[in-house]
Amino acid sequence: MKTFASDNYSGVHPEIMQAIIQANSDHQISYGDDEITAEMNNIFREQFGDVDVLYAFNGTGANIVSLKCAVLPFQSVICTESAHIQVDECGGPTQNIGCTLVPLPSPDGKLTPAIIEHQLTFIGNVHHTQPRVISVSQSTELGTIYSRKELKALADFAHTNDMYLHVDGARISNAVAALGCTLKEATADCGVDIMSFGGTKNGLMIGEAILIFNKELRKHAPFYHKQTAQLFSKNRFIAAQFKALLSNDLWKRMAAHSNRMAQLLANETGNLEGVTITQKVQANAVFAIIPKHAVEPLRSAFRFYDWNAATGELRWMCSFDTTEEDVYEFVKKLKELIAAT
Repeated sequence: MKTFASDNYSGVHPEIMQAIIQANSDHQISYGDDEITAEMNNIFREQFGDVDVLYAFNGTGANIVSLKCAVLPFQSVICTESAHIQVDECGGPTQNIGCTLVPLPSPDGKLTPAIIEHQLTFIGNVHHTQPRVISVSQSTELGTIYSRKELKALADFAHTNDMYLHVDGARISNAVAALGCTLKEATADCGVDIMSFGGTKNGLMIGEAILIFNKELRKHAPFYHKQTAQLFSKNRFIAAQFKALLSNDLWKRMAAHSNRMAQLLANETGNLEGVTITQKVQANAVFAIIPKHAVEPLRSAFRFYDWNAATGELRWMCSFDTTEEDVYEFVKKLKELIAAT
């Protein structure tokens, strides 16, 4: 059964699975010193420019390693109230680094220099944690996307105030596909210092990449990587997946498709009686409020999550394997439930 719960509910893209099978031959040096990882690192440099690359098992691990490279225990990470590092990582960054997360309200899931500016008043005050990192998600947890101009403004603001810009790129492929630019133009050229490049939510079986653009953050990164249990002994199997992902624009084809399915879902449901689309649909997420009586029957047919129980806001996610037929079946069921009042 297809669901609209999360893009990591989906299986593995056939090209990714084939890459894993092909990597499963002979012996290779362990811990990332294999030929496939070396080749993949070069591919990342071709796509992003001058970058050091590490690999992680999951998004939480990738974020913890990234932030550990950039922040000390007495410093803070500024993020939104809805940020994954704040809401969905079980306190991982705080526990593993000792730093403080400073979540700020944002109705669309995005930070701006104006939202952050007040935090600068704490710089130099020994009684307060010191702002050191601005962390954003691209695309955001609310399905919105930073424009290149917005991201560069945040990077410039961070650097002017002796801070770093970290990007949680669990869905960076969806964002870049929507922006219609290259991976480098959407990240390195905007001034991003360090980021995760998501794979699991875009067709991989397992694995995220950590891309370190700022040379100041590279020195201790391999040690943090090992210390946080993200160094995979058989790393060739993660690297092989990314090699397939970045070949022939597979990342873009999958992300663009899931984006289109989300837009179709929003278009088909948005004009139904009692349905309100609550956020801009810019990537592969749709946020909506529907008649209360329809929620649980619809969920029993197509699993999805509540986003805000207080307001009744729901989240519907599309994936690389979501089809138009899946969307129309979902819409058909919703129409039936609304009509049954």
